[in-house]
Amino acid sequence: MAEEVKLLGSWGSPFSRRVELALRLKGISYDYIEEDLSNKSPLLLKYNPIHKKVPVFLHGGKPVVESLVILEYIEETWEGDHAILPKDPYERAMARFWSTFVDEKCIPAIWMSCWTEGDMQQNFMIQSKENLSILEGELKGKKFFGGDAIGMVDIAAFFIAHWAGVLQEVAGISLINEEKHPILFKWIEEFMSSSIVMECLPAREGLLAYFQAKKEAIRATKAPVY
Repeated sequence: MAEEVKLLGSWGSPFSRRVELALRLKGISYDYIEEDLSNKSPLLLKYNPIHKKVPVFLHGGKPVVESLVILEYIEETWEGDHAILPKDPYERAMARFWSTFVDEKCIPAIWMSCWTEGDMQQNFMIQSKENLSILEGELKGKKFFGGDAIGMVDIAAFFIAHWAGVLQEVAGISLINEEKHPILFKWIEEFMSSSIVMECLPAREGLLAYFQAKKEAIRATKAPVY
């Protein structure tokens, strides 16, 4: 396809990094536009007026929003040599299911585990560990969630592979480790060793500094974060 491809994203957003990873796996050329989420651009507000957030994917001037929706759009628009979703209808449905599980169950529980305290934090940590164990069961016997190659569920779980470790360090907790989740831990090592994945990683030091500053600001104000 010759139409212009643009991505509005943010350097530290796991959701816009998902889209970058999919584009790179597919070998699709694109223009990246960095958004300042504290001062959202007219372009972002124009193309995503409902949620006003990244990522926003522009193909031929037409916007597509929400990262999982964008991943499916990319798969359906560019065939390429790397399939993000399986061809089999049942396997494709399962990939959608587990991607949604990551978004609706795993990420919120991990996030809240790192930003709350006391009993609330303990409850979210229990939820996180249960969800991660379920996810690990789905990964058993596989190199990637997508089989032998990185697929949609792997891309959806990008947050777990990179951002979660940074957040755990900031919060001083341990949710994902080799002892408790050996299969998931091995997947993280395999996933993060991919040269294409590494191209899409925001610097760990930058993320760590960003979240540490955020944590200190929250402690100072005691404001809710989610």
